[in-house]
Amino acid sequence: MNEADTRAELIDPALREAGWGVVEGSRIRREVIAPGRLVGNGRRAQPDIADYVLVYRGEKLAVIEAKKRSARDTEGVGQAKKYAEKLETRFAYSTNGDGIYQIDMRTGTEGYISHYPSPDELWKATFSTDNEWRDRFADIPFETRSGTWEARYYQHNAIKHVLEAIAEGRDRILITMATGTGKTLVAFQITWKLFQSRWNLSRQPTRRPRILFLADRNILANQAYNAFSAFPDDALVRIDPETIKKRGRVPKNGSVFFTIFQTFMAGRDEAGNPTPNFGDYPPDFFDLIIIDECHRGGSNDESTWRGILEYFSPAVQLGLTATPRRENNADTYAYFGDPVYTYALKDGINDGFLTPFKVRQIDTTLDEYIYSADDELIEGAIDEDRTYTEADFNRIIEIAERERYRVQLFMEAIDQNQKTLVFCATQDHALAVRDLINQMKISTEPNYCVRVTADDGKLGEQHLSTFQDNEKNIPTILTTSQKLSTGVDARNVRNIVLMRPINSMIEFKQIIGRGTRLFDGKDYFTIYDFVEAYEHFNDPEWDGEPQEPVRVTSDRVREPQGEYTVSPDTSHQSREGTSRRPQTIKIKLADGKERTLQHRMSTSFWSPDGKPMTATEFVERLFGEIPELFKNESELRELWSHPGTRKALLEGLSEKGYGNEQLTEISRLIDAEKSDLYDVLAYIAYASEPISRRDRVIARKSLIFSRYSGKQQEFLDFVLEQYIKAGVGELDQDKLPQLLELKYHDLRDALADLGSVSEIRGAFIGFQEYLYSQEGAA
Repeated sequence: MNEADTRAELIDPALREAGWGVVEGSRIRREVIAPGRLVGNGRRAQPDIADYVLVYRGEKLAVIEAKKRSARDTEGVGQAKKYAEKLETRFAYSTNGDGIYQIDMRTGTEGYISHYPSPDELWKATFSTDNEWRDRFADIPFETRSGTWEARYYQHNAIKHVLEAIAEGRDRILITMATGTGKTLVAFQITWKLFQSRWNLSRQPTRRPRILFLADRNILANQAYNAFSAFPDDALVRIDPETIKKRGRVPKNGSVFFTIFQTFMAGRDEAGNPTPNFGDYPPDFFDLIIIDECHRGGSNDESTWRGILEYFSPAVQLGLTATPRRENNADTYAYFGDPVYTYALKDGINDGFLTPFKVRQIDTTLDEYIYSADDELIEGAIDEDRTYTEADFNRIIEIAERERYRVQLFMEAIDQNQKTLVFCATQDHALAVRDLINQMKISTEPNYCVRVTADDGKLGEQHLSTFQDNEKNIPTILTTSQKLSTGVDARNVRNIVLMRPINSMIEFKQIIGRGTRLFDGKDYFTIYDFVEAYEHFNDPEWDGEPQEPVRVTSDRVREPQGEYTVSPDTSHQSREGTSRRPQTIKIKLADGKERTLQHRMSTSFWSPDGKPMTATEFVERLFGEIPELFKNESELRELWSHPGTRKALLEGLSEKGYGNEQLTEISRLIDAEKSDLYDVLAYIAYASEPISRRDRVIARKSLIFSRYSGKQQEFLDFVLEQYIKAGVGELDQDKLPQLLELKYHDLRDALADLGSVSEIRGAFIGFQEYLYSQEGAA
């Protein structure tokens, strides 16, 4: 018997005999636990798929790993344990249809059993003590949106742990889940079960609960309100200033309330004295309070928000956060206690529920600045002895040429059609960067790049809402300072640009979370890091142990075109419309200095074990090592220099799994899309720094032309332009007739200019040796 036969003829009947799929509330399911990490080119790593998951009363109780009858019955033990750990089932089984090997994941006990336990037996073994509310929660199925939604395994685990804590009578509960993994959906399902089971503080099912969802930003409260749409309309209440003003009091009729801390803290009594709005509710009004992003101050002893939580202290309080315990959020954990469930960023990426990312670290020669007498002091008082660093730029000192240079760097590097977030030092800085982007953009759309900050009010919120719509491409880029570090549920963000220091690991993870959401065709996203934020990856507070920094290794020089000036007024208006801050220092670089600015870039990736790694290491993990079809770089160059041997090499690579599609994907991953495939292979095999096809031609054109006559030079110049535009495929021998027709339109004209067919072919093949020669690169 193969495995399918073993399952159909031996395992399935044995499970039915034990009551699985027969007893009401019991199910047997084959579960895709995790789809597998995204590995590029639309592919994923091996998924985690459990052969059997035994479910009873909505709870996953056991995992069975099946093997064909001729295999040993314990061959599936490793997989069964792995899946049981993820699904948090107490029992795991391995079987070949004959022997049944049982593992108790709680006690570690292992051994053979004669038959499968029944649903009731497994339930009692898993939940050894009775609990009325656990049973009531179990009787309420998830809200599946007419079968279109199903809890991911970690969401199911989080819901289970929170409900278990509530059933046990805990009043402070915390769950930690990475940004983009569905904390709001988890909160919705918890609320759904409490609402339908009529749980409340009295612990008597005599009324439905009153539940408050508390956030610190309107966009988060609105997203949650919309996510709870399955509830009856009269059950949901949005508490906002307009509603309170209109009614003259806070709304009290409803079951699930949504508001922000600021609305609750505002309010005035009849005499006009400040009186918090939340005081209009009795302290025991709410049965459950869900605090979204609770690390941002709601549990801080010094925060005024804490007053809300203390006032409603009778309520069970559930904190949601994306950040594990850190020194600067220890008060959150002191208040709520350790999380009942944690699902980390690393877990989400490795399971394939979040998008991986790469980091491009960019250093420039103006990352620090000391005043020079030949520079012009436009405004402010400069300290001539001070070294101004990243923390000072765009806060107390501004150098327009520096910002233009940086913006031009990332605008040249990104695909300008891809949605991008740019984090700036201040709202004024975000305004200036927005203007620069729109000056440099390829797009003709006036709203290609917009600023979204607190000062932009409802217009900014409207731009953000449009940006979040994956069917719309404009606006394409948003600039911001603080506002968008959380709350941007835009799945198709492909680039994040950091132009201000990220001082907090919590904020760093939140910003990373802006790009991790899945979207069709999105294999990874890119972080353009001007501020050494990548050093956070080397911090023990990241998801791995500290590593040696991935340092930049290459220098590339560019010469910006033209001059640049910042509008003197619009980038320095405060919210109240006051004049420019007098303490700001403005510097104009001496003439010619901007053209001497330099930068260097390198790229690192996020490894499956939570460590930074180089592009070479990433590609080796992704595709394996480049097959040994050449011994060294010299042999690679020799093979690549002739169209015939190059074609044979490419065919050999294709047979080994490195076809044109894979090589193109590698070039994209290592930021060498404008390079020759030769450079891609040399980079992966020998760490040779890739150059663009245009730079290769510029470096070797004089060598090539020294070997050929005027008319031949003219034709080869045309061929080289086609090579720059389209790549090395233009140098294939089969391309020669098309190139001649494209250039001369008539073969007779080509022969008249270039000589015989054999002479033309000889020149076309021969010049390629010089194109890849080391001599020309010297």
